[in-house]
Amino acid sequence: MSAPIAHGGGITEAAAIFGGRLEDWLDLSTGINPNPVALPEIPIHAWHRLPDRHLMDSARKAAARYYRSGDVLPLAVPGTQSVIQLLPRLVAPGRRIAIFAPTYGEYARAFTSAGFTIDEISTPDQLTPDHGLAILVNPNNPTGRAFLPAEVLGMTQRMKAGGGMLLVDEAFGDTEPDLSVAAHAVSHDNLIVFRSFGKFFGLAGLRLGFVVAAEPVLSAFQEWLGPWAVSGPALVTAAKLMGGDTQAVRSSILERREGLETVLRQAGLTIVGGTPLFALIDHERASDLHRNLCRERILTRKFNYAPSWLRIGLAPDAAGDTRLADALRKAHLA
Repeated sequence: MSAPIAHGGGITEAAAIFGGRLEDWLDLSTGINPNPVALPEIPIHAWHRLPDRHLMDSARKAAARYYRSGDVLPLAVPGTQSVIQLLPRLVAPGRRIAIFAPTYGEYARAFTSAGFTIDEISTPDQLTPDHGLAILVNPNNPTGRAFLPAEVLGMTQRMKAGGGMLLVDEAFGDTEPDLSVAAHAVSHDNLIVFRSFGKFFGLAGLRLGFVVAAEPVLSAFQEWLGPWAVSGPALVTAAKLMGGDTQAVRSSILERREGLETVLRQAGLTIVGGTPLFALIDHERASDLHRNLCRERILTRKFNYAPSWLRIGLAPDAAGDTRLADALRKAHLA
């Protein structure tokens, strides 16, 4: 097993190194909506009993409407990380794995640990018949690079010709729904789409995601996860929130992203990518900047493979923007 990857959100570790109470920290290291939506009322039976079939059905139908997946009912899973671990089971031994890189590191880790050979690629023309699975995060984490649906479907066809599958991770797709290819899973049996629930709604602790794919793939994941993989309260929350009006959530995220971008540009930092939920900056002394911000109790996300990059998430309000701006002035690196 390869070494664990350091992800965003490690406030406990940061506080142990740099001091301060956990509540003193401003966590800008993740790509999660900093203003969680209000939880809906959850009936006591959802807590009391194992999740019954009707709860799963309600969540899947709400997800189908929300993701516009048509006749394909997305499968609820306990966070998409849970199915990333299972992906190697879908690919025949000996096939190579193509990953559009750089991107979320757990994909490479899962396949490397399972003994597969990985090719990091950057363009669709690098896909070959040797690839049993290609993985595309769209829009990408952390660069924000995005492919249009027509381009993604072209990759799907290219993979189909070689007997391979295409996985599209749309974890950051809620704010850019026109990029989604979830609606096409019904007509492309080698297309798999992962969706995250917690990032957009600000409820990452719920550990909930969805898989949109043809029935054989969904059935396989369901079998591998076993019964009651997703809690009743999570299913109820998904059904109610996905069935409501999400425009206010989207508008709030875009407003917060505008605030972040203003702070970064006024600080003279170069934004080289991102999504509405985070910005990626390039700075020759990014590691020093990360450390200086930690001294001000502000956590950002650095990358071992790209030492000049920092990913900075959204503050919950204008006061958070001001705090970041003040910290950047103190941490200024000429």
